[in-house]
Amino acid sequence: MNLEDDVVGWESQDDPAMPLNFETGRKFLLLFLISAITFISPLASSMFAPGVSFMNEEFGNTSTLLSVFSVSVFVLGYAVGPLLLSPLSEIYGRRVVLSGANCFFVVWQIGCALSPNLSALIVFRFFSGVGGSGCITIGGGVIADLFQPDQRGFASAIFSLGPLFGPVVGPITGGFIAQRAGWRWIYWVLLIASSVVALSIELFNQETNHRVLMRHKTERLRKELDRPELRSCYEESHIPQKPISVIAHGVSRPIKMLFMSLITGLMSTYMAVVYGLLYLLFTTITTVFRQQYHWDPEITGLAYLGVGIGFFLGVAVVAKLSDTTVVRMTLANKGIFEPEFRLPACVFFACFIPISFFWYGWTVDKHVHWIVPIIGLVPFGFGMMGVFIPIQTYMIDAFPEYAASAIAALTISRSVVAAVLPLAGPEMYRVLGLGWGNSLLGFIALVLIPVPALIFKYGKKIRTEHPIKL
Repeated sequence: MNLEDDVVGWESQDDPAMPLNFETGRKFLLLFLISAITFISPLASSMFAPGVSFMNEEFGNTSTLLSVFSVSVFVLGYAVGPLLLSPLSEIYGRRVVLSGANCFFVVWQIGCALSPNLSALIVFRFFSGVGGSGCITIGGGVIADLFQPDQRGFASAIFSLGPLFGPVVGPITGGFIAQRAGWRWIYWVLLIASSVVALSIELFNQETNHRVLMRHKTERLRKELDRPELRSCYEESHIPQKPISVIAHGVSRPIKMLFMSLITGLMSTYMAVVYGLLYLLFTTITTVFRQQYHWDPEITGLAYLGVGIGFFLGVAVVAKLSDTTVVRMTLANKGIFEPEFRLPACVFFACFIPISFFWYGWTVDKHVHWIVPIIGLVPFGFGMMGVFIPIQTYMIDAFPEYAASAIAALTISRSVVAAVLPLAGPEMYRVLGLGWGNSLLGFIALVLIPVPALIFKYGKKIRTEHPIKL
């Protein structure tokens, strides 16, 4: 802090008020809270999948396209929400924006449960997705606020459990609820679970945005010292920007990062395709196992266990190796940390993703015993976790000042693809069959394997020689 130059900052690098210096228990409490709602939100994205057939029967729907869209439209809300929530978190802070988004998410569960027709349900699920995107968008910023680079790999692994395990657990529970209590009870259960978590966050959460905390400190000192000329160390001028200009700039920032940053564009494209493949599986597995193996709706959710086991194995490996690998490579680089140190393992993990599509596709096509295709989905879950976590952590490390916007860029691109790609699933399987249809997806995943390797090799050069102006 340098009050002589009218600048308000932290008392020192060890200032306990700085979120990076919070006690470890306090940091992980905040991380756990945001991770909890980040589990519930993606859970809502797929929990309805096994109940679609019951919904179709009640509403008289015969369109396969609308059936798939009623599930994937939730993820489309993930693409819209970050555009507004990310800049709002820069103005008003992570805490208040997350609370508002959580409330919005909770309320729309009531709308979904009481939907009078399919059109209303689709609209309500979209708005539910908009609110549910808050935790995913803001979570990356919270990790950047709280953790040093050598700790972010482990923190990101914990945070990523929700977006990846939620969609797996959802169909398993949703199938039993839909068949035993009715598809509408899926949303009543989500309402109860999301309300409990949202209330817990409201009680225990606190602000972590460095800029917002410093702005509050500056405003307090202006009044206490009667010095209106004081400005935050994060601001270039003592004249504050108007909220509308900050929102407009914040809305455009993720879009700029997508289309003006080669790094963000490539990483977002790769993650979008992989995430789209995940949701294509989520929206079709129920139908495949009902048609190929004549399973009842309540047990079709168990077919998702292969992906879930893969996720569990993947997160265990990533959590153990990510930060230690970064530390080792930093020491070998004369103690200089580079964000690209997150990426070498991505190539290894990426190789597992296409394996699943060939394995799963041809075994269900040939009616091989049901356990074989379920085991075949394990490599996909393992590979996706090993790609998802390092890329997300890399984006936080590469753009720490704009971590929320960087995560928003990833979220927007992958959510659009995850909402749209599943719509092609039923027709693709009808034309190509389950074997060649999934093989096509496997070849796409195979072609994209070199993307993380290219960013690892040329990322630093791109960042330093072609910095993006935001």
